[in-house]
Amino acid sequence: MTSAPHPEHGVEELCAAGLELYGRALANGGVPEREADAVPCVLRAGLLRPDLDDPHRLRPVPPAVALPRLLRGIAEDIARRRRAETRLAEAFEPLLALAERDNGSVDTTGFTLLSGLDRIKDAIGRAMRQCSQEVLTIQPGGKRPVSALAVALPLEQQLLSRGGRMRTLYQHTTRHDPAVLAHYELLVGDVEVRTLDEVPDRLIVLDRAVALVPANAERTLAVEVRHPPLVTYLATTFDRLWRLATPMHPQAVQQPTLNGVTARQRAIAALLIEGHTDAVIADRLGLNVRTAREHIAKLAATLGSESRAQLGYLIGRSGILDQGS
Repeated sequence: MTSAPHPEHGVEELCAAGLELYGRALANGGVPEREADAVPCVLRAGLLRPDLDDPHRLRPVPPAVALPRLLRGIAEDIARRRRAETRLAEAFEPLLALAERDNGSVDTTGFTLLSGLDRIKDAIGRAMRQCSQEVLTIQPGGKRPVSALAVALPLEQQLLSRGGRMRTLYQHTTRHDPAVLAHYELLVGDVEVRTLDEVPDRLIVLDRAVALVPANAERTLAVEVRHPPLVTYLATTFDRLWRLATPMHPQAVQQPTLNGVTARQRAIAALLIEGHTDAVIADRLGLNVRTAREHIAKLAATLGSESRAQLGYLIGRSGILDQGS
């Protein structure tokens, strides 16, 4: 009895047999080379590689490395289509300006409202392709979607290859996100990442000439800012936050622990004495509520607190916030 032939499909469409083999390789640290003969998509996708210690076995590539590579092909295809869109938009730009002048409706305020995720992504992609010197970015929250990182990768690498530089601010929770760490390891050029306990909402500043900021909580609306004084103000705000932040890439600096209290717990302590709830603390520090409560419990144990009210008193008495400043 012969096994069914392997179905034809693209690299980005792994079949059930391929995923099963890859999962088994991850669980066992590898699989015999002959088992991959019937599932060639796993090798085409780069999920398995030769074992240097055993020529008859294949070792799995870590998922945090393999997935961005697979998504990069999709991202590059999307980027090609968006370049075509940009060329078409540029061809129509003088015609649109002509029509606006005729109608007496030229917008000179320096602000453009972008509605819808696709339009926002197109505006960011267009601005990135036109950028030649520097991109400053603030990314609040913890983990970033791998798909979003994969879409950004070719645009970021193109900027770096043109001699531009990137500076990105995350929250401290992102320091433990393997997808983000793998993303920056793939980039070649002048790129630095730093982190803070708290950051403002998302911000992108390109060449200190244009900025993009969200216009609603859902981030389905954004404002493209080309008003020079305001863009300068946003870039200066970024610079001041940057000087306060802790390096994460290319060289990570570990946050200090003082008297058994971590930097994360000091940040939580500062919000606790302001009277914030666990949910608000979690949101401001990019944590989930459960993790925030675990840190609060560890802080209480370190300081010997038996109640929430006592914890606030002990935080003030301990001087830990003064030590962290």
